[in-house]
Amino acid sequence: MKIETFALERWMTTYETQVEYDIAESGILPLTTRELLDLESPSERDRILSDLLHLRLGYSEAPGSLALRSLLAATYRDTGPEHVLVTTGAIEANFLLLNVLLDPGDHVVAVAPAYQQVHSVPRAIGCDLDLWHVRDEDSFRFDLQDLERLVTPRTRLIIVNTPHNPTGALLRAEELRQVYDLAASVGADVLGDEAYRWLELPGGPPLASPVRNLGDRGISVGTLSKPFGLPGLRIGWLAGPADLVARCWAMRDYVSLSPGKLNDALAVFALTHRGRLIERTRLIVERNLEIADRWFAEHADLASWTRPRAGLLALMRYHLDMPSLALANRLAEEQSVMLAPGSAFGFEGHLRLGIGQDPAVFAEGLARTARCLAGLRETVRVGSPGSPSAVGTASGQ
Repeated sequence: MKIETFALERWMTTYETQVEYDIAESGILPLTTRELLDLESPSERDRILSDLLHLRLGYSEAPGSLALRSLLAATYRDTGPEHVLVTTGAIEANFLLLNVLLDPGDHVVAVAPAYQQVHSVPRAIGCDLDLWHVRDEDSFRFDLQDLERLVTPRTRLIIVNTPHNPTGALLRAEELRQVYDLAASVGADVLGDEAYRWLELPGGPPLASPVRNLGDRGISVGTLSKPFGLPGLRIGWLAGPADLVARCWAMRDYVSLSPGKLNDALAVFALTHRGRLIERTRLIVERNLEIADRWFAEHADLASWTRPRAGLLALMRYHLDMPSLALANRLAEEQSVMLAPGSAFGFEGHLRLGIGQDPAVFAEGLARTARCLAGLRETVRVGSPGSPSAVGTASGQ
């Protein structure tokens, strides 16, 4: 397979380990191993730590341990461990599904912007791809009539992402059901990129049930990275019909073979404490929303934003005639602040902001951003940004 460069991932790799204030981060503040184990009582923690230290680091169960698959299956309706495949992050789950479900010439409809993978892989397979664009109106929204115009009898797959990266837009439960019914009417499947599952915001609307719960044409992809702060475990999964899971497992034999045994064990522990981890996430997000609301109110002359309805991401519109890539590079190199260029998502004149960072880091990152924008106003014309930058127009991490 020949595939295009993953544009935003390449850009983020340049800066993400170098800057002090990464406020473009798409997940919640990562946990330390100690913080994860501290969810248990001291006596139970000591037992678990001893078990981990004595764990022989051989190959794990290829589809993921039965314990982990059972815990994941229990979060869906009418789903058993045979309906779940544990993967090396959600990125592997998507890659397996797209290659198993699609053939050259198939028609695919995918939400846009999106994680670049779900656009690039179908194109590399040779599919006919149409993009269902999130509308930049009413605080960003999905328009079901737009989707209906794109779906044809040739459509084999519809790819959705809700809560949406990077706009924070949301498909309500009844809207997701309409997407599923539309797909079923032409014999297509629905792939739900549910990286931001469980991430309702304080005072925000409830999240729709996973697409897997709507029927066997619904395939859910999940991850421990975004909602639980465990990206380093590289644990994702797909949940769908057992025959599809088996086919993906067969392809996975050629890719990563199995999840890491220690990662799998820690994932079991994390899911056992899912409620407490979700509460930790809620507290961080609640604090950062307060910081962001105050910052945007104080700096309305410099920037504005569309507050996310759910998830961890939003777009900041800055009031300068400057390409977003140039501004993002300047923030990283001069202020040690990371905000992703909106041009990477097809939204020039914006920067992507994540609300999952440590609140102290988040606040200082915004303070430095304000200083940078205020300084640039002295030399750069206020107004619409310049021509789109070279990062591209597909979403990323």
